[in-house]
Amino acid sequence: MRRPLRTTMGAITLLGMAIGLLALPAAAAARPFCGLHWGSLPKQIGRGPGFPPSPLTGVRAGRHACFDRLVFDLDGAPAGGAARYVSQVTRVAVDEPVPLRGGAFLEIALFAPSYDLDGRATFSPRDPAAIVAVGGFRTFRQVAAGGSFEGYTTVGLGVRARLPFRVFVLTGPGSRSRLVVDVAHRW
Repeated sequence: MRRPLRTTMGAITLLGMAIGLLALPAAAAARPFCGLHWGSLPKQIGRGPGFPPSPLTGVRAGRHACFDRLVFDLDGAPAGGAARYVSQVTRVAVDEPVPLRGGAFLEIALFAPSYDLDGRATFSPRDPAAIVAVGGFRTFRQVAAGGSFEGYTTVGLGVRARLPFRVFVLTGPGSRSRLVVDVAHRW
């Protein structure tokens, strides 16, 4: 009777160890890069253009340890925006493609025009195909203008691959605000 009990206990111990070993890679794989839990599904903040509009006045980019950041400066209260991965970014109102480098493309719709109430441009990049220099960035490949029409401005962001991202608004300084798009370096 002792031999079957020892064999059964040994089998149970081996089974427990096997289950423990199988669980380790799953737990490690579930750990997000840099603690980021953003995902790659479409994101939106705000409801659309407000009145008076908060026009776009500048675009800049920065590099961080875990992500690349794109910042849109607005002259006024935060209006918001939306971003989503698309197979091709198109110019607002004319539906023409915006050529972009990269393995994936984010279409960013700002709920803000790039002109003031008198129709004067508030943001007019020298090179619409490269509105921000992103050479040497880990994730960003190209930032291109997609036009502005009826209170909306479209920007195409070419990235290395479809990666997690987030969109949020920062208020200040003063009455100004900023729409921020962060894209993680990896999953």
